[in-house]
Amino acid sequence: MTTYDNDNIFAKILRGELPAHKVYEDDDILAFLDIFPLSEGHTLVIPKAPSRNLLDIDPDTLCTLMRGVQKVALGVKEALEADGIQIRQYNEAPAGQEVFHTHFHVIPVKEGQRPGPRPSDMAPQEQLAAVAGKIRAALGSGLNT
Repeated sequence: MTTYDNDNIFAKILRGELPAHKVYEDDDILAFLDIFPLSEGHTLVIPKAPSRNLLDIDPDTLCTLMRGVQKVALGVKEALEADGIQIRQYNEAPAGQEVFHTHFHVIPVKEGQRPGPRPSDMAPQEQLAAVAGKIRAALGSGLNT
């Protein structure tokens, strides 16, 4: 297995080197909007501790991360009035992993709709900011500032 790369995009977001539309943060996890959303409110939940994916993450960190995934999923569902939530997670490039920092996709789904294909263009920043505000409100902010 390949080692963890400290220069991956999520590591840079964690260090504050790249911007993100954050919706939740605590001592162990960070949740922020995907800039190429499969549906409105598509959120990524990552551990702050470095790990490449599910295959090498510390089991205790994984447990903490999954509690965060559930919390964020509940907030996304409420904020976007979704009828369901998809949780996706990929491990290594052949399985579809593109960013090699453990992460879970929280994708809201409405009745009769399916998440679309990955868009080729980033979502407009003002749209992402508005959606992030809705999710933060549903989660009671939950941001370490």
